[in-house]
Amino acid sequence: MNVYEISNMAEKLSTNPYPGRGIVLGVTPDGTRAVAAYFIMGRSTNSRNRVFIEEADGIRTEAHDPSLMSDPHLIIYHPVREIGQGLIVTNGDQTDTIWNFLARGESWEAALRTRQFEDDKPNWTPRISGLLSADGSYKMSILKAADPEGSACARFFWEYPATAGLGHFLHTYVTDGNPVIPTFQGEPERVAMDNDIDAFTKTLWENLNEANKISLFVRYTDLATRAVEQRVINKHLEEK
Repeated sequence: MNVYEISNMAEKLSTNPYPGRGIVLGVTPDGTRAVAAYFIMGRSTNSRNRVFIEEADGIRTEAHDPSLMSDPHLIIYHPVREIGQGLIVTNGDQTDTIWNFLARGESWEAALRTRQFEDDKPNWTPRISGLLSADGSYKMSILKAADPEGSACARFFWEYPATAGLGHFLHTYVTDGNPVIPTFQGEPERVAMDNDIDAFTKTLWENLNEANKISLFVRYTDLATRAVEQRVINKHLEEK
């Protein structure tokens, strides 16, 4: 078994009908740019009724059709926010918790110790988070139920150096399930990055399950100049 094997995102996504929400952080093969990506998927009408809206410091989710939004709880939040020269990427409103702690000079670990998995029994969807630093290194975390009853929270934290061509993929679910969707297990997955933002964006979007994918965000940041390129794709807006 090669524990250092690097997978490709096309295979990871095309063979999985429902990874849920996912974060990818890494560095391009030429070592010059940091990569951050975030996608959302959904099975219910309420969950699928969303788009990503670009903000000055990142993105937020918004109802595509406000009349169809039955419950904004766990649906509307800021997945991506800048903090200094860093970038926070999460699957929920813990983005703001992390931002507030870092702004006060406290750690992201301290921020996440005040939070736990989502209260969507029986799935207890994990809260996944990433923090991309100015030098291309990054941290990732998952907060998930310690048992089927959701009686306690297990918290996991990882730190990765900037390594050219390498990224890590963390998602909420192993795959689809009924009635319970199985929670992600183990360390974030080692995946290959791409020098071309459009090629990488296309790889992600075209390999996400067509029925369940909703929105995708991809950002490349030049580590020397801090110049940013980003792409946002919304399924609802594509269908117009």
